[in-house]
Amino acid sequence: MNALVAYFSASGTTAKAAKVLAKAAGADLYEIKPAVPYNRADLNWMDKGSRSSVEMNDKNSRPALADTEAPIAGHDVIFLGFPIWWYVAPTIINTFLESYDFTGKTIVLFATSGGSGLGRSAAGLKSSAPGAKILDGQLLNGRLNEGDLKAWVSRLKL
Repeated sequence: MNALVAYFSASGTTAKAAKVLAKAAGADLYEIKPAVPYNRADLNWMDKGSRSSVEMNDKNSRPALADTEAPIAGHDVIFLGFPIWWYVAPTIINTFLESYDFTGKTIVLFATSGGSGLGRSAAGLKSSAPGAKILDGQLLNGRLNEGDLKAWVSRLKL
């Protein structure tokens, strides 16, 4: 398996999970960065006018990426990680998927969340990666054990 762990992390929580997963899966690591980083006010989900609230209320929102240099072409399996926002993936994940050709690739989702599961994340991302197989993965919250993650990856039979 030639794998890449690509992740977006607004506060650092998903970054920690991605790093442990990359080590466990023997995968390369790539951070999805927004052109304009999110600050604390942007992430205030209780403020309907915050950047994240505005983006998530607009299904066509596609926040710009800092770069489009992810090594997608050289990998068959992409573990795609993000924090759960409003029960789905942040719209920057759609931007990322729409910036590359994922035809024939397997995308395994993983997420971090303060209170919800993966929800409708896979369904909301399918149209952004036509030709890819998108699998619901799991939440990677709290203390992560590399051995447990290795076992999870092997159970996926990728």
